[in-house]
Amino acid sequence: MGFFNSINVSASGLTAERLRMDLIAENIANSNVTRTASGTPYRRKVAVFRAQEANSFEQLLNTASGNSSVGNGVEIAGIVEDQSDFKKEYNPTHPDADENGYVNLPNVEVVNEMINLIAASRAYEANITAVNTTKTMAMKALEIGK
Repeated sequence: MGFFNSINVSASGLTAERLRMDLIAENIANSNVTRTASGTPYRRKVAVFRAQEANSFEQLLNTASGNSSVGNGVEIAGIVEDQSDFKKEYNPTHPDADENGYVNLPNVEVVNEMINLIAASRAYEANITAVNTTKTMAMKALEIGK
């Protein structure tokens, strides 16, 4: 159970970080979109994660085996739109400019998105390393019986 639990925890981390990277790519791709279907500029999207709750059977097994501190991984609580203010740029020739010549631009900072992308990529790689290490440990344990 220990090896499979470790792999499941890492797999949930891989899934979460992959979604995070997808959202970052979407934010960067839409960093100049001044008009969406709703008529407003694009709003930055952020993934919200939370710790997975163990089901009651898992809790019972963990308690019985003395593994009450074993984690259950991460799950995606949702995707939310960043409600920070839009950036304003003076550009009276832009089709979306207001009567004062200002255009509302998305609340996406490309530099921050790139930093977040590096962090998500590193977390993804760390989860892959954890899976590979767990797999190696399981293989070594199987070799003991030879």
